[in-house]
Amino acid sequence: MRHLAAYLLLQIGGNASPTADDVRRVLGAVGIEADDERLDQLISELDGKDVNALIAEGSAKLASVPSGGAVAAPAAGGGGGGAAPAAAAAEEVKEEKKEEKEESDDDMGFGLFD
Repeated sequence: MRHLAAYLLLQIGGNASPTADDVRRVLGAVGIEADDERLDQLISELDGKDVNALIAEGSAKLASVPSGGAVAAPAAGGGGGGAAPAAAAAEEVKEEKKEEKEESDDDMGFGLFD
């Protein structure tokens, strides 16, 4: 990832076709040693390709990947309207408990800048 980040920084900086030595210099400037095998592989795979087109292609592929976080469907039946207020009330109780816990953490006997 660091090799790719350095490669992209070089491109953004105006170097249309960064070499392995260019990437090594960028990484070396921040004290990171380049892995020659991975760097050579990256340079060979990106040689002659438009990075912007590759990013767009990758974004299109990621759009079709399910990312989870789906909300469970409410139970079937006529009681669906009453579930929302109950859920909101339960959420308020959780928030109150969370706030109480945060306040108790403040009384640990020392401050951040003591």
